[in-house]
Amino acid sequence: MSALGSAERPLRAAIAGSGSAGFYAVAALFSAPINARADVFERLPTPYGLVRAAVAPDHPNTRTVIKVFDKLAGREEFSFLGNVQVGRDISVNELREHYDVVIFATGAEAPADLGIPGEDLFGSHAADEFALWYNGHPDFRESRFDFSHETAVVIGQGNVATDVVRMLIQPPEVLKSTDITQYALDALAESRVRDIHLVGRRGPAQARFTTQEIQELGELPDCDVVLDPADLILDPASQAELDNPKNVNSKRNMAVFEEFAKRPASSKRKRLHIRFLHSPIRIQGQDRAESIVFEKNRLEGEPFHLKARGAGEFETLKCGLVFRAVGHRGVPIPGVPFDEARGVFPNQAGRILHQGKPVPGLYAVGWIKRGPTGLIGTNKADGIETVDSILADLSEIPPCPEPDSAPIHALLSSRNIRVVSYEDWRRIDTAEIAHGEAKGKPREKLTTFDALLDAARKSSRTYRAPSS
Repeated sequence: MSALGSAERPLRAAIAGSGSAGFYAVAALFSAPINARADVFERLPTPYGLVRAAVAPDHPNTRTVIKVFDKLAGREEFSFLGNVQVGRDISVNELREHYDVVIFATGAEAPADLGIPGEDLFGSHAADEFALWYNGHPDFRESRFDFSHETAVVIGQGNVATDVVRMLIQPPEVLKSTDITQYALDALAESRVRDIHLVGRRGPAQARFTTQEIQELGELPDCDVVLDPADLILDPASQAELDNPKNVNSKRNMAVFEEFAKRPASSKRKRLHIRFLHSPIRIQGQDRAESIVFEKNRLEGEPFHLKARGAGEFETLKCGLVFRAVGHRGVPIPGVPFDEARGVFPNQAGRILHQGKPVPGLYAVGWIKRGPTGLIGTNKADGIETVDSILADLSEIPPCPEPDSAPIHALLSSRNIRVVSYEDWRRIDTAEIAHGEAKGKPREKLTTFDALLDAARKSSRTYRAPSS
């Protein structure tokens, strides 16, 4: 029998998830000194994961990586099976009958909770829900946000939080030339939100913004940034963090915060209040969020291991909207070990572990591997690491019994699963671009499964996009 990865017997890889982690894993496989075939399975009819569904519309350059992924998808060794959910439409064991390795790139789909009373009230939302709504994700097309209140609170101090802030502040005339969905543009155009509080439980030295993202907040039109200079006074441990030569991002952030704190007040229409060392302890209201109670914090511990502890001082802030941007966690898939505490698939260098030992043929990349850290580009090195593990394991990976994709398609067909190919995706892409051109936008996304599957069936000549 020929060795796995040879020209006579290419390595067959099933990748569950077509976001940046999945595509970078494919890129690493195709760059490796072996022959490999990659079949990418995706729950949605559309590829690219959060690059398509969560990147803010006013940051189109972040999506340019799609060109790299599209080139990969054009290779003969690549196949896309959209509208297929691994663990629901097809089991992991069924995949293993036809693939030598299964690489999970399923991300961190579940938003982390605050764990406080009242966070389930209407008006309290995960930041992801907001981002997926304005980006047209089919699961969130029917989400509802009440923008009739003047005060909104965004909890969290990373880039997801800054996306929420920008989308609440950006004028409609800025957004209307982006690919934001029309229903979201219409709703935000009627927004009465004027005061946004961006709140973190730790101090300015621990904020996880990238400097470019925080700088942008100070450049938003018709918006004052309000930051109390007293909030920038650091405790000794935080100062030690800031003085560490490797902590370049925090130094740059502090310079931006200091510039914000020096700005004089003006009469701009909106205000962004940046606040540190406050933890939400309760969201209050009858049928909806009406206010949020914060406790002021102090930091305890050694540099880079500081914990926020309540100081016993409380403040109540009236608000009508609360967005929680405090992290994500992965969700389990039947047949795959899962670390409930961390919300990831337990692994070592991408090898999925069961009771501390690698499970032959099962691997992970991206957020389901390492947790929700890093940027899109972080997944490139992450994918290389996992593929390096596959290469090291190659002689020990048991070849699959039936190295053929045809039975997979037959099985899905027997279950009435409409598989969306990459060529079908190109039809969807063409339809969305055509629909957007009619509105002076780069695209108008199709936002229901029915509309996406309908576009996948039709050529660009016969397709007529539905009204929003």
